Amino acid sequence: MNKTMIQTVEEFEQILQENKTFLFFKNSTTCPISHAAYEEFENFVADQDQVPCFYLNVQEAKPLSNHIAEATGVKHESPQALLFKDGKVVWDASHWKITYSSLQENAK
Repeated sequence: MNKTMIQTVEEFEQILQENKTFLFFKNSTTCPISHAAYEEFENFVADQDQVPCFYLNVQEAKPLSNHIAEATGVKHESPQALLFKDGKVVWDASHWKITYSSLQENAK
């Protein structure tokens, strides 16, 4: 399955309305830990076709990143993976906890 980069609150709100379940990844383009987590996210995306996957680059979409933190009550971190079900975050992980196996285990 592909991953889609989004940058606006409007795009995010549309995703919330159109998807019962989806995985969202917050990426920092300047952080080595985030780079490693992004590779794990990419590997997960490539190997599955059931959960829609979206991401943002924090440096380019700070207002959206802040909106997601405020709307969900999940403190912003980057890198960060968020699994949404029915409009709510049901699982999240950050930094070294974002691995291929943790994504595979939780993003269902």
